[in-house]
Amino acid sequence: MDDVLAGRRILVVEDDMLALFMIEDMLADLGCDSVIVAASIDQALALIDGQVFDAALLDVDLGGDDSHPVADALAARKIPFAISTGYSEHHPRESGHDRPVLKKPFKSEELAGILARVLSD
Repeated sequence: MDDVLAGRRILVVEDDMLALFMIEDMLADLGCDSVIVAASIDQALALIDGQVFDAALLDVDLGGDDSHPVADALAARKIPFAISTGYSEHHPRESGHDRPVLKKPFKSEELAGILARVLSD
């Protein structure tokens, strides 16, 4: 799986700084070329408009705001993405984006697996 992520540019949209640092470290260890981060919907939308990404990992809840506008922008640009959530119950899918869901906390192998899955779809 590491080969699938080698040299990739991944957007991580996450508002929890500890989780963000952990994800950045995991992706670096998995061989990603660059990890670009956003902690808010506005930051994420600006990055999506201005840069090219191979894939993204999107937190469901960004500081109390629903991240569906970011999911819509990723889908519109055909950027494959997975959703991460700390919710123990099922993930809300009101936006119509049926994406793989990664439950927090997760291990590096789980992160690699879900990103490899979205990159191969």
